[in-house]
Amino acid sequence: MRIALYEPDIPQNTGTILRLCACLGIAAHIIEPAGFPVTDRAFRRAGMDYLDQVTLTRHTSFSAFEDWRARERLSLVLLTTAAERSYVDHAFNTDQVLLFGRESAGVPEAVHKAADARLRVPMRPGMRSVNVAMAVAMVASEALRQTGGLPR
Repeated sequence: MRIALYEPDIPQNTGTILRLCACLGIAAHIIEPAGFPVTDRAFRRAGMDYLDQVTLTRHTSFSAFEDWRARERLSLVLLTTAAERSYVDHAFNTDQVLLFGRESAGVPEAVHKAADARLRVPMRPGMRSVNVAMAVAMVASEALRQTGGLPR
């Protein structure tokens, strides 16, 4: 299982997600361009000293990410507020990349179409979305629980 962030906007959220990935042993992928310089300094405050413990791959574009994903034979699970199906109703497996969109705009239609599954985090009516770092934590925990990958 891997976590991918599509053109993230907020370095603090990205740093928090990278810290989570380090703690849970999940590889992280950033699909650029990001809305900030993709450097350790941009992540340092939220990621603290955990950044040295995360496997991080940067992709220069969604096209480059898709080329990598095809070579690795991984399916794409997009988390989006536009999905009908809840992440708790999905059967996760270790050959999936969980993709989260940018904080300000989600992902474009082409990315929606590329996804093998589209899932949402259920929430009360009238609410737009939970923080992306919170969504990653919720979904990654369930995915790891299902696949037996939670650290002991």
